[in-house]
Amino acid sequence: MTVNLKGNVRYDGTNFSGWQVQPHVRTVQGELERCLTQIAGQNIRVVGASRTDAGVHALQQVFSFRWPSTKPYATLPRSLSSMLAPEINVFGVEQVDDNFHARFSAKKKRYVYSLVQRCTIDPFLARYAWHIPWDLDRGLLQKLTEKLCGTRDFSGFQSAGSPSGSTVRTLYRVEVSDGCAISPFDVKDAWQIVFEGDGFLYHMVRNIVGTLVEIARGKRTESWLEERLESSGPFVGLTAPAHGLTLVSVSY
Repeated sequence: MTVNLKGNVRYDGTNFSGWQVQPHVRTVQGELERCLTQIAGQNIRVVGASRTDAGVHALQQVFSFRWPSTKPYATLPRSLSSMLAPEINVFGVEQVDDNFHARFSAKKKRYVYSLVQRCTIDPFLARYAWHIPWDLDRGLLQKLTEKLCGTRDFSGFQSAGSPSGSTVRTLYRVEVSDGCAISPFDVKDAWQIVFEGDGFLYHMVRNIVGTLVEIARGKRTESWLEERLESSGPFVGLTAPAHGLTLVSVSY
């Protein structure tokens, strides 16, 4: 007999090859499963709400898994966090309905892409924000984000090699604001692009950010965004680096 558990995890994705288990590389899912299996004394598999890419961080990734009903789970957050420190921290493990699925039950996800616009790189932000040495028209960038909201086919922003399936997604909010998703203090010249949607395609956020930056720095015309939105893909253009992207929250 097993129970269905839901957990929250945050991680620095710098040294991981993404969330999803892959052979011969270190992943967040793989590390969680390794430790859970060790604690339970039997194989444990977990499902994540979002398959973050290599180098992408998370402040709140949600995962679900079946757990032996005869074994306590109240101490799992502390045990897992101790075993996986300092890169991974697990918090808030709880029992949920058997129908709950971390990925398929999710209603909304929020990603934040952080940028720092300055000539030199801040060593405390180098792992968590894209360093932008160019002049950008931030007003234009904000104007462009307004064209992204709504339900549409985003196949023009999906990278080659993506899994098959529907490419229609709904973006509820895309906006530019000051700050850095991960930094605990105010950082001069740091700003972020917030994306809230029901789901995201492979590299979709990073491809959108790269496109917006290219236009805002004058390397592309404003029509380039419309061309990408009307394209059937795969994406052609600049993909923003992974380290600036953070999964901030998942809503159910």
